Amino acid sequence: MNLILFDEPEIRQNLLPFTFTRPVAEIRVGILTLAEKWAHFAKQPVSYLTERYLQTKFPAKTTEANIYVNGAVFPDAFLAAEIAALMPGEALMREGRLVALHAGAEFFGSSQNLYDHEPATRRELPEPHVVLQNVWEIFVFNGAQIKADFKLLTHGRKSQPVNDKHTIVYGEENIFIEEGVKIRAAVLNAESGPIYLGKNSEVQEGSLIKGPFALCEGSTVNMGAKMRGDNTVGPHSKVGGEISNSVIFGFSNKGHDGFLGNSVIGEWCNLGADTNTSNLKNNYADVKLWNHAKGGFKNTGLQFCGLMMGDHSKCGINTMFNTGTVTGVSANIFGSGFPRNFIPSFAWGGASGFETYQLRKVFEVAEKVMARRNVTFDQTEKDILTHVFEETAASRNF
Repeated sequence: MNLILFDEPEIRQNLLPFTFTRPVAEIRVGILTLAEKWAHFAKQPVSYLTERYLQTKFPAKTTEANIYVNGAVFPDAFLAAEIAALMPGEALMREGRLVALHAGAEFFGSSQNLYDHEPATRRELPEPHVVLQNVWEIFVFNGAQIKADFKLLTHGRKSQPVNDKHTIVYGEENIFIEEGVKIRAAVLNAESGPIYLGKNSEVQEGSLIKGPFALCEGSTVNMGAKMRGDNTVGPHSKVGGEISNSVIFGFSNKGHDGFLGNSVIGEWCNLGADTNTSNLKNNYADVKLWNHAKGGFKNTGLQFCGLMMGDHSKCGINTMFNTGTVTGVSANIFGSGFPRNFIPSFAWGGASGFETYQLRKVFEVAEKVMARRNVTFDQTEKDILTHVFEETAASRNF
């Protein structure tokens, strides 16, 4: 079956700023992105139906039998079987939400066209499923998704051994080490959840790691770091200091001391030395987060919620983030004091004020940053950032 993962329009808006630069299904929760999870169940690559300006980078690939699947839905064996059993023209629904549609050879040019289509028949999904609907659910769901992805990735496979005699291991049966991993004088405690160390990753001296924990391909836990559980470090990233219940999508650095808690960091971000995020209000009240769809703050219902940082954003040394801060795409934050808890995309400044971070400068930095990971900052990337710059102009009322 050919799966095309579509963005549900309302959910996409609620997942900004992360969906400014990617389809919903490209969000990482657990070890894998939603798209990678679906590809595992489909046993073949998947493609995307997303915003037009993103389709060059994330194209839709069609065949004579296209099945459109809601990209915010987490797959499992039961749901995959239900979707595989769909007949042409049949839609799978759950409490009014479109979960999947077997469209045959028909191709929909946008998610809205898909929603305007009336399927020949509708079938109600008999069991509930997990749907990613808000940005904070990325870290809320992360521990459970690490456990689920760990089973997917390690089933029937044998882990590489821990060969370092100075590394202490607890719950060894819950630890999986891919090829090329280097570990030196660390403590790995998988008694409360699995630890997954991806291909060619590195755990340096003095690191303390508690599961559930995922370190993806080519990433590094720096010396003396404290990983407190329910953490994902996406591919080709570097982390240090103290991190708790947070997700780093990939190609980002939090390499120094400082605390990151109940947070989500996009791609190509950098947190300066001794950056700290507050994840609990002094009065223990529920945290409110900026919601782009609402144009205002939305109650998360959570006591613990830290920083949501969009792709390509950076902050200087000793930056302090208030509880429940949302930072858009390509923001650059620096200076003393606490900056506001909604920082628009392409903002340049800090607590003393912001101005617009001009695209020419954004491109110069992005080209240098991506070259360090041997990735080309091409015209497709420029076009995406240009679109986001124009779309978010109204929020920069400095």
